[in-house]
Amino acid sequence: MTERNRLAWQLLLGANAVVMIFPLLVMLLSATRTNAEIFASPLGLPTGAAFANVVKVWRETNFPLYLANSLVVTMGSTAAILVFGTMAAYALARYVFRGAGLVYLFFVAGLMLPLKLAIIPLFIQLDTLHLLNTRLGLILIYVAIGLPSAVFILTGFLRTLPGELEESARLDGASELTVMLRIMLPLARPALVIAGIQNAVPIWNDFFFPLVILTSDRLKTLPQGLTIFMGEFNTDWGVLFAGLTLAALPITLVYIVLSRQFIAGLTQGAIK
Repeated sequence: MTERNRLAWQLLLGANAVVMIFPLLVMLLSATRTNAEIFASPLGLPTGAAFANVVKVWRETNFPLYLANSLVVTMGSTAAILVFGTMAAYALARYVFRGAGLVYLFFVAGLMLPLKLAIIPLFIQLDTLHLLNTRLGLILIYVAIGLPSAVFILTGFLRTLPGELEESARLDGASELTVMLRIMLPLARPALVIAGIQNAVPIWNDFFFPLVILTSDRLKTLPQGLTIFMGEFNTDWGVLFAGLTLAALPITLVYIVLSRQFIAGLTQGAIK
């Protein structure tokens, strides 16, 4: 790559970074300002108490309850997706059995069929199972949505691991469960991080399924709960932006903590 091409790519990436960061910066600035300040100067700096809106969101609304619900649903769904997805992917990647190709295609087909198209029969089924307006019903939906992508990512990664590792462990007397948990899965940690983040972010931000499945205010997740900050005739934009900032903070911190594993997984996948 020539110096001119490298400079062009750097300018393009820099412009993309500005486009991505600018809305976040506006959100952060607006979270620390009043309605009057926002309308007077949308891009101005705060002049009053910077954390008044945050305190108001935390103390005067049900935000802590919505946050707890989102944490339970997201962590429960992601954990179930990784557990069941890992077991299915390991069987498909490391064992040879009749019908393995069909089973793999069954999971891959789930990537092409959005579950939102089946919302009416899904609603009826959850009602029959008495899972409407429950966190468990919402978690099961997210697990069904996330399993295909997790199996697809993990199967491709596990197939690249050398078989000599398994053979050596078996010769040393290790059981199949030990081989999977102690030897193979630690090597697949980058793929697990990718599958986890790819599913956790959409679950955390999802508005559609909580709106359909949950009717009780005590069970609402953050995307649905934040709508109460928008009034019919008046909206406290500072409080709304403060709530949005707090809602984005947990998943952002998770990504920052796991960013090294995430980038390593993407790099290894590209090389392999």
